[in-house]
Amino acid sequence: MTSSLPSGMTRRELRERAEALQSHAGDEQVRVLMVCTGNVCRSPMAEALLRAQVDSRAVRIHSAGTRALIDKPMTQDAQDLAIEHGADSEVVENHRARWLLEPIADDADVVFAMSREHRTAAVELAPRMLRQTFTIREFARLASELSSDTIKSTADAAGTSPRARLAAVTALVTEQRGATAPVPPHEDDIIDPYRRSRDTYEKSAAQLVPAVDEVARVLRAALGVLPSIVQ
Repeated sequence: MTSSLPSGMTRRELRERAEALQSHAGDEQVRVLMVCTGNVCRSPMAEALLRAQVDSRAVRIHSAGTRALIDKPMTQDAQDLAIEHGADSEVVENHRARWLLEPIADDADVVFAMSREHRTAAVELAPRMLRQTFTIREFARLASELSSDTIKSTADAAGTSPRARLAAVTALVTEQRGATAPVPPHEDDIIDPYRRSRDTYEKSAAQLVPAVDEVARVLRAALGVLPSIVQ
């Protein structure tokens, strides 16, 4: 499916971005993409929180929005809560929103969407990512059924390549979709706090933080045996 371009972006600029991403095709650094709507609340908060828990030499964590407020910083409440929950203040303050484009989605090893709507949008841009795209709460719910030892042994069987190890573990988590009890669909979404009260931001963070913690556990179990990458 061909995506529409964000306002003011030419096809040449899109092609240049794609080429820049493709230039890293041989890089074994794992790519984790967070997706929400404006890229000023949920997805950058998830990005900053996960960055604080996972070694950046092993994992590149970034975010984008399906209708991003391009170049805008995180909202103040999102910044405050991210730092309160352990994110690096410099990462939080330096964030600027960007649009979710096809090459960004297609370059990822795994995509964590903040809602089912965002998951659908990411898969429409990059259909090959269907089985590697989750809402972050869905992934956390499914992965919580797997012990760290099980995750590690699955990764070990895939070899030493970080991307291959994560692919094997992601496939294992995907298999849990048919093995776990279903939940009401809305329970896999993170509340959107944008332009809402501080209380709503805190409720959103209360859903997001445990999900990020579970993602971090999975990444550490999958990649932690690699020397000089994840400590």
